[in-house]
Amino acid sequence: MKRWMFLLVVIVAAALVVFILYKVGAVQTMTAEELNEAIEIVDVETKWVEKYYQPWPPKLILVPSISFRVKNLTDKPLNYINFNANFRFKADYENLGDAFLAAIRKDSIPAESLSEVITLKSNYGVEGKTKDSFKDNPHWRIVTVKLFASSKGSQFTEIGEYEVSKKIDFEEPEPVHVGETEEKEKPTKKN
Repeated sequence: MKRWMFLLVVIVAAALVVFILYKVGAVQTMTAEELNEAIEIVDVETKWVEKYYQPWPPKLILVPSISFRVKNLTDKPLNYINFNANFRFKADYENLGDAFLAAIRKDSIPAESLSEVITLKSNYGVEGKTKDSFKDNPHWRIVTVKLFASSKGSQFTEIGEYEVSKKIDFEEPEPVHVGETEEKEKPTKKN
């Protein structure tokens, strides 16, 4: 009987602690609607970035990416915000790739302030030989990205949809000229 009484006291104490934490806002979750109203996505930049490069034989894989900052629209600090980006070719149903990032953790966004830049890159992209080969690549079509966010266990909510620009943020290194000989002028003898 003492064992059951002890177990009952522990359960009541745990419930009381959870209730108190909930009332002070320590374990309160945001709904998807509240999160959507609490943040604004600003300074959005989309581009293609390098996933893999090899100079010989030439091979370059570019993936779409999105960078942005989060503006806190509330009067309280925001933390524990996760982002998910789904990249797909325009008018396709299947994803080209996706990215998940637990972006805002212990360093919260102060009230009415901006976060650091957050970047999400697709895990799949388009393959070519060089940067110039993408101009004529039929597989390099318009890509859109849908951005989702969640906070503290809330459901993911769609924040926005953006078209990925065809800007390529990659520069090929200068080729190494192995075995090249330069014709040197041979000095002529003066007699």
